Amino acid sequence: MQNKEPKVQAAYLAGFLDGDGSIYVRAKQNPSYKYGFQTAPYIVFFQSKKDEDNFRKIFSGLNFGYMRERKDGILEYTIARRDDIINLINMLKPFLLLKTRQADLIIEILEKKKKVRNIQDFKKLMELVDKFRELNYSKKRKKHKLTP
Repeated sequence: MQNKEPKVQAAYLAGFLDGDGSIYVRAKQNPSYKYGFQTAPYIVFFQSKKDEDNFRKIFSGLNFGYMRERKDGILEYTIARRDDIINLINMLKPFLLLKTRQADLIIEILEKKKKVRNIQDFKKLMELVDKFRELNYSKKRKKHKLTP
C-alpha cells in the first residue's frame, strides 16, 4: 500500500487492526528481570497464507515490524518495538473503532514502563497489564502475582 495517500493507508490499517489484529502486552515470568517479570507489548495483524501476496503488499510501506508464518498456515505481521508501536498507534488512532481502549492502554503502559523506579511502580504497571485481560479475549485470565 505504499502508493496510497497516508490517511487512506492509516484508515485501512486501522480497519484491518480492528478486524484481524490484536493489541496486547505479555507479562512473562523471567527471574533474570529485576521484578521477576518481562513485559512485552505487541501489535499483530493476522491473515491466511492463501492471501500472502496481498498481505505483504499491505505492509510493504512500513519500515518496521516483521512477518512470520505459523504452523497452522496463518501469517502474522508483528510490531514489537516500543517506538514503532507508539508511532503506529498515533497514526491509526483517529480511525480505530473497536480497539481504541486497547490503543490508549498500550500507550499508558509504555509510558509507565519507562518510569518504573521501585516495586510499587512495577505493581501499578502490572495492574495495567492485567487490564488487557478484561479488554481482550484472553484464555488465561489470571492476575500476575508479585513477590515483594
